[in-house]
Amino acid sequence: MNTAALPYTIGKPDAQLRYPVLIGDNLVIGWIYRWHRDWWAEHSAGSDNVHRPEEGMTGQAKAASHLAKLYAEGLITAAPLGEVAAEGAGTAVRTYGPAPLLHPRMPDTPRNREGARKAFAGLAAFLWRALGGFPGSDNHWMVECELCGWTGPKYWSHLRGRNGNPPGLKRHPGTCVGEDRIRELIPVYGPRKAASSPGGQQPEATASVSPPTRPRT
Repeated sequence: MNTAALPYTIGKPDAQLRYPVLIGDNLVIGWIYRWHRDWWAEHSAGSDNVHRPEEGMTGQAKAASHLAKLYAEGLITAAPLGEVAAEGAGTAVRTYGPAPLLHPRMPDTPRNREGARKAFAGLAAFLWRALGGFPGSDNHWMVECELCGWTGPKYWSHLRGRNGNPPGLKRHPGTCVGEDRIRELIPVYGPRKAASSPGGQQPEATASVSPPTRPRT
């Protein structure tokens, strides 16, 4: 039996931010994801916490190589990507607008549901759209920028702002629609600070950062 880890590739994440690990073009040997700082490897025999990576190694690489080794040793099985993607579709039960209210790994408790509704309201206030259920503040959330269509993972703790201030105007990697347009479309930012005059500085406009009482659906 060949126990050496096989070459693999890591595919694009799904709405739960699970990355498929593939052997060849489309044979999935498992999924990897980060949850509360640890990396996990999900496979046909269950799931393993591979913990945090060692220095000089990424969490993705550690979890993916763990799956590749298990597959090479014959301990787990593989399935076509289209098949496992179809099995994972439609598993959300409690929906909130276009997305599930809670991430599947979040316990369905009153406190978590309340936090999720507040987070969805905050996303609506800053023109973000959730592509998956609320995962908590310290896990990545797959979201879409409603200003330009950028899609990717963000932390809710970064999207909600800090100390009563809105989040920064740099919304995501790459180009959005420009600071002036963001200020125009999201009134909480207020107008750009006026240039100071010889007689003194102009005060900067301020605004409340409270999200709307009802999130968009």
